[in-house]
Amino acid sequence: MNKTIALITGASKGIGYEVARQLGQQGITVLLSARTSAAAEEAAAQLREQGIEAVGVELEVTDSAHIAALAKRIGEHYGKLDVLVNNAGIWAETAGAEDAFETTFTVNTFAPYHITEALLPLLLKSEAGRIVNQSSALGSIQFQLSNELAQRIATPAYAASKAALNMLTVYWANKYKDTPLKINTVHPGLVKTRMGGNKAELTPEEGAKTAVRYATLPADGPTGGFFYMEDRLPW
Repeated sequence: MNKTIALITGASKGIGYEVARQLGQQGITVLLSARTSAAAEEAAAQLREQGIEAVGVELEVTDSAHIAALAKRIGEHYGKLDVLVNNAGIWAETAGAEDAFETTFTVNTFAPYHITEALLPLLLKSEAGRIVNQSSALGSIQFQLSNELAQRIATPAYAASKAALNMLTVYWANKYKDTPLKINTVHPGLVKTRMGGNKAELTPEEGAKTAVRYATLPADGPTGGFFYMEDRLPW
């Protein structure tokens, strides 16, 4: 199958939806995941109205049965996966959740790990597999040590969960360095979403651009890096 297939988690709105839209505008078939099939299908329908080949898929990222079912579905329908964008995330501390640390790691770190591991066999069947992990500059240890804004707004669970996701990126990049698969982590910027708030500087459309860039890297593109647009960020 020559069609490029991309899965974007947490894609019913915000940055994830914009990543799907921008990939779809490049002729890529986009699978938009959301916690419910209704939310996923509603978002996919909006993209189909724009002429994009979009499919809504149900995926509660913390549910192992959902992950296994989705991997099976993609394998049966497409036989491969070309792009995985681990976009779904949470900042539970801002909502005052009592179990914020556990919840944040479950969604931001454990879920991308299990999803990626389940889909790696399909990604390795692609001639140009790409994995993009949606991280944050707040997960950069060097940034935390040197940037006053980061020190002011960072919370321990969110920052640590993204730092751990960054390490997973490096782990996979090293493991698959002798294959066509490229794995990178990206920072979207401070985006006007439910998580970023209205005072953020970027629109979701702008915040999606870095993930889209690294989801569509050429064969000579980097792997195992942390990026914001063209800039390489410190770990």
